[in-house]
Amino acid sequence: MYRSYYSPAEWEKIIKFSEKKETPFLVVLLDRIQEKFEGFRKNFPQAKIYYAVKASPGREVLTLLRDMGSYFDIASIYELDQVLDLGVSPDRVSFGNTIKKAKHVREAYEKGVRLFASDSEVDIRHLAKEAPGSRIFFRLLMDAVTSDSDWPLSRKFGCQPRMLVELVSLAADLGLEPYGISFHVGSQQREIPAWDTAIAQVKSLFEQLEKQKIHLKAMNMGGGFPADYLIKSNPLSVYAEEINRYLSFHFGESIPEIYLEPGRGLTGEAGILVSEVVLISKKSRTDLKRWVYTDVGIFNGLMETIDESIKYPIYTEKDGENGDVILAGPTCDSLDIIYEHFKYELPLSLEIGDRIYWISTGAYTASYSAVEFNGFPPLKTYYL
Repeated sequence: MYRSYYSPAEWEKIIKFSEKKETPFLVVLLDRIQEKFEGFRKNFPQAKIYYAVKASPGREVLTLLRDMGSYFDIASIYELDQVLDLGVSPDRVSFGNTIKKAKHVREAYEKGVRLFASDSEVDIRHLAKEAPGSRIFFRLLMDAVTSDSDWPLSRKFGCQPRMLVELVSLAADLGLEPYGISFHVGSQQREIPAWDTAIAQVKSLFEQLEKQKIHLKAMNMGGGFPADYLIKSNPLSVYAEEINRYLSFHFGESIPEIYLEPGRGLTGEAGILVSEVVLISKKSRTDLKRWVYTDVGIFNGLMETIDESIKYPIYTEKDGENGDVILAGPTCDSLDIIYEHFKYELPLSLEIGDRIYWISTGAYTASYSAVEFNGFPPLKTYYL
């Protein structure tokens, strides 16, 4: 069943490449990322596409997207150095994290970054002092719609509309350039109307600020575009058709500059995580479920399975009758249970040493992998 996520040629390449390599490891198909980026460019021709580096920061991924003309959204000065080291011009970089040290703001500014995001008074004052004259996106709190997503961003980022208006005025007074409003509808957002709600709020804020003689130029719609996991999503073209309709409805002929920050939507489906069965056991003689322990878990690649939020398709070359399983990782931590409540089935013929392939693991896997928790090394990644 899960072979349908990749073509026969892709599976042949994955299986052949994986032979004799020590698990666990991640395989990233670069042509998949290229195809996805071209899809974003085709479906949102008016948008500047800023790749969210945190999703999959491998040098090979960044180089590919650099050569395709992508812009880059960074979350830290360390990610900034990664893209600058590849020859990316700083005017193709946005410092999109609203949580940052003042000295890191200064360092980014000194290296040429002039586009930042903010959602608090203290950060605005840091920006005015350490990055004078920079363009600012003001991040809107979207807690009401992010709860519909598979990986909500909750209340950590953004501010309420009234505070946002106050921050825009403060930034202008301090010599910064109020440039636009940003939002994020939640990672792995499958409910397309969430963008309608967000765009409507942004339009209202644009109008309020126009009355104060502040003319914003851009809207950053962030990421949220989903990858296909166990539950498949609408094609990107459907998202684009609806979102472009929302833009026209709310802004008419005065649509602002549009920024997108896809991460998962660009790289998620490009990755296959290859693992090995370490142990198969039961908790009692009458237990109806097998516990299948693999050499990959929450702490070395599958962080987004916490609370069973992201449900990856899994595939094994074994066949025959299936039975219910609980999937768990290898560490000495009880949190390292991957799937217990959502029903997963694997062949009864599955044995210790067999391989399990975790599909659509190209985003937020290797970049989440812990450094030697329980002594396990970070997830090794190969690029094809």
